[in-house]
Amino acid sequence: MSQLETHINRINTKLQEVLKNYDALKKQHMQQVETIQALTADKKAHEQKIRLLEEQQYLLKSMAGKLEEKEKKSFEQALGKYIREIDKCIAMLSE
Repeated sequence: MSQLETHINRINTKLQEVLKNYDALKKQHMQQVETIQALTADKKAHEQKIRLLEEQQYLLKSMAGKLEEKEKKSFEQALGKYIREIDKCIAMLSE
């Protein structure tokens, strides 16, 4: 073999290795993207559950009359928000 053919074969071999590494990294990247999406969905679900539990806690405290002033204001704001959303829904339904 000539020196040129040897050089071309070495470059071809290195190129094949680079392509294999690229494919492996691409697969790893896709797996990481899927993992991130799953973790993001889990995080949203947990945040929603926390929010729901906090609301239940406010309700229980308000029923027992044990709300502190800060909690009472927060609870009233949440109720106001829900009432506004209900009003918007009623307005949309009445159109």
